[in-house]
Amino acid sequence: MAKYDITKTNQAVRQLIEKTENPRHRFLLTAYDRHRNLEMAGRFEEIFAPEMMSEKPVYHMHANKTNAKLEGQDAVKSLYRMWAETNQSIFYTENEQVAVADNYIASVTTVYQQVSGKALTMNSVLSYLPGFISEAVLKTVLAMKGFTPDENSMYIYKNVIQMIWPYDDRGRLVGEDVWEPDPDKAEITKLDPSEVLTTAESAKLLDPLIKPLPSFDEMVLGKSPSVAKRA
Repeated sequence: MAKYDITKTNQAVRQLIEKTENPRHRFLLTAYDRHRNLEMAGRFEEIFAPEMMSEKPVYHMHANKTNAKLEGQDAVKSLYRMWAETNQSIFYTENEQVAVADNYIASVTTVYQQVSGKALTMNSVLSYLPGFISEAVLKTVLAMKGFTPDENSMYIYKNVIQMIWPYDDRGRLVGEDVWEPDPDKAEITKLDPSEVLTTAESAKLLDPLIKPLPSFDEMVLGKSPSVAKRA
C-alpha cells in the first residue's frame, strides 16, 4: 500500500451500501460502517449506544494458538479505550470483500494496523495489542524479521484477516469473530514519524463520514416516525 488513507478504509462497505436494496441489509451495513469509523476515530463510547450494541456482546479473537475472548460491554469498552489512547485504533484495508446477510456481516481483507513499539516489546499483555494480534504471533514474526522494536516508535502490522460480525433481530451488534488464518505471513514495518496518524487526527478526517444511525423501525420496518416513537 503506497499511501495510507483512513478515509478509504471503509470504501468497500460504502460501495456495497450503494448496491444494496434490502432495507435490513442496508441498515446492518450502515451500522457496520458507523461502528468502524467511530472506532478508528476514538469515539468508542458512541459504539455502545443501545440501538447499536447488544447488552452482552462477546468478542472472539483467533490468531496462531491464542483464542482470546471478551465478554460484556465493560471488557470491550476497556479494549477500545486502550487502543484509542495509544493510537492503535488506526487501520487501513486493501482488497476488502464484504458480504451481508440477515444477521451477520462478513469481511475478508488485507489489513494494515498501527501498533506501538511498546506493544511489540513483549512486555505487555494481550489487551495492549490490536484485536487480531497475539503475543505468540508477534514473537514468530519478529524472530523472522530479526529486529528489536523501538518502544518510542510506531509500526504497521499487515496481514489478511477474516471477520464475522453477528447482529440480533433489531440490528444491534452481538459481537465480533476475528481470524488471522496465516499468522506466519504477517509483516511488520516501522513507520516514519510523518506516516503516523494519531487518534485525534483520525477523528478529524473521519468526522464527515460519521453519520447518525437511521431509525431501525423507520428504515427496516417501514414505520412512520410517530408510530416508531410510540412503539
